[in-house]
Amino acid sequence: MNPSRHLLAALAVLFALALVIGVLSALALPAQALLANLWWGLLLSLALLALFDAIRLHRSPSPRLQRTLPGNLPLGRWSDVRLRVQNDLHQPLILEVFDQVPAGLTFEQLPQRLRLSPAEHGEVGYRLKAIRRGRYEFNHCEVRLSSPLGLWRSRRIIPLHAQTRVYPDFTRLHGAPLMAVDNWLSRLGVRQQPRRGLGMEFHQLREYREGDVLRQIDWKATARKRMPITREYQDERDQQILLMLDCGRHMRSQDGELAHFDHALNASLLLAYVALRQGDALGVYGFAAAQPCFVAPAKGQQQLPRLLNNVYDLETTLQPVDFHAVASDVLARQKRRALLVLLSNLRDDDGELLEAVQRLSRQHRVLVVSLREGILDRLCQRKIGSFDDALAYLGTRDYLGARSQLHQRLLSHGVAVLDVPPHELGPQLISRYLAWKKAGTL
Repeated sequence: MNPSRHLLAALAVLFALALVIGVLSALALPAQALLANLWWGLLLSLALLALFDAIRLHRSPSPRLQRTLPGNLPLGRWSDVRLRVQNDLHQPLILEVFDQVPAGLTFEQLPQRLRLSPAEHGEVGYRLKAIRRGRYEFNHCEVRLSSPLGLWRSRRIIPLHAQTRVYPDFTRLHGAPLMAVDNWLSRLGVRQQPRRGLGMEFHQLREYREGDVLRQIDWKATARKRMPITREYQDERDQQILLMLDCGRHMRSQDGELAHFDHALNASLLLAYVALRQGDALGVYGFAAAQPCFVAPAKGQQQLPRLLNNVYDLETTLQPVDFHAVASDVLARQKRRALLVLLSNLRDDDGELLEAVQRLSRQHRVLVVSLREGILDRLCQRKIGSFDDALAYLGTRDYLGARSQLHQRLLSHGVAVLDVPPHELGPQLISRYLAWKKAGTL
């Protein structure tokens, strides 16, 4: 319990009055005795009022609070939280509300001041933005109550439990089911390649149309119907895709507000959304993490929430990646042929990666995605104006050269490599997937 500004102001007035009385006493003026009696009366009255006000504040119950918190929060976006305050007293209540927000969440519009009439309830709202994924616990809410006479303020911690999960920012896909997939992908910058060849699944028989190639004609059906009948094909479905997410130290590099791992995770979920809509089965394997994560490939839109619930709290670690152990684990878990998409930030010290990828390529189709720091491109394009700039330029070129040599070794052994900056990862990854799917080379 702390004195309010009103009580401190009253004490300051009494102190000033005491100085005046002291000056009058020093000058031996006759009015000082009357003023001294008045000052003691005012001091005693203020003390009694303060004591009475403090007792009433101490005995008054805390208001009832109720928090309305979304169960899921998107990473990096603002969300609204509401606090409902109920005054059960038979007198007005003046208070300030401050919600104790866990670390990892930023907030705006707190604290807030509220005045409630007897038996009245009110609501206050504030905004939250998550800067890290994971599970967050809200345990307490803080209120500051003013006494009935406004002489004291009391700070009270009220238990108010709630929890929420912070997922990767997937809200941009909410409108996708309302539009054609091709149109939606084009808005994201995804370019779909034209279909080449006939390496597709059979879909149906239909009448011949101008422009159909002769090898699509079904001659038996044509003979039965006595009219040209052609086979119609569709993109292959029910294919297996396994996203392999590197959770090691290489993915801790920061690019903008997000780390490379968060960029890779967002792009993976974007690819998962598209692949599941295409009828393919998709799963996730997180390696070099504190708790390894594996979700077996499955089809259907219900797979997307399952993926989110398993990867939303994945965090990077400081440990290096043992690619040999990763390859053995994947081969033991994934028996059916699949497209393996390995997302990492390849460095010149990843020499054992080639042997591990070659083992995987004997049974699966492998795409190695290497995220490139955006600052490297900026350093190469920056004008050289000093000796330090020249050293930075040469060091960057040397690093990129060693990185390029690793990519070339992978390409020379028939391993597909996608080297992209993080902000371009999603569209380019989906473009590569759709191009392979239409060509029938998954």
